[in-house]
Amino acid sequence: MYNTKMMIVMRRDLKMRKGKIAAQAGHACTEALLMAMYKENRLGDLLDTPAGMMLQMEGREESPLTEWFGGGVAKICVYVDSEEELMAISAKAEEMGIIAAVITDAGATEFHGVPTRTCLALEPLPTEVADTLTGGLPLY
Repeated sequence: MYNTKMMIVMRRDLKMRKGKIAAQAGHACTEALLMAMYKENRLGDLLDTPAGMMLQMEGREESPLTEWFGGGVAKICVYVDSEEELMAISAKAEEMGIIAAVITDAGATEFHGVPTRTCLALEPLPTEVADTLTGGLPLY
């Protein structure tokens, strides 16, 4: 099993198309990863890496982020059935000092022009910490 993982929490109540789900999850993962790298002052590691090569974290202090990169970059997708549930996870993460990248879709393709919160991704976390926020949620 993984020691660290990135959790993606999708809103199932929106009944998004599969492609929309994939796009929204991708937005969330990208934002959470960049925010985590900024938090650990590691954006330079990414920017100095030649295109197409793995992010080099060698010689860096161990953290959930470095362990995640070294351990297979696990991403687990679970779901909630309301915006309220999604935002409750975001609020609890914030209280714990954990990054939760909440994605708000502009509504151009599926939500009749209404900006809509679709999902969130947590920064890479030790499994036991991630499970305190999302362990009770069903897999998507």
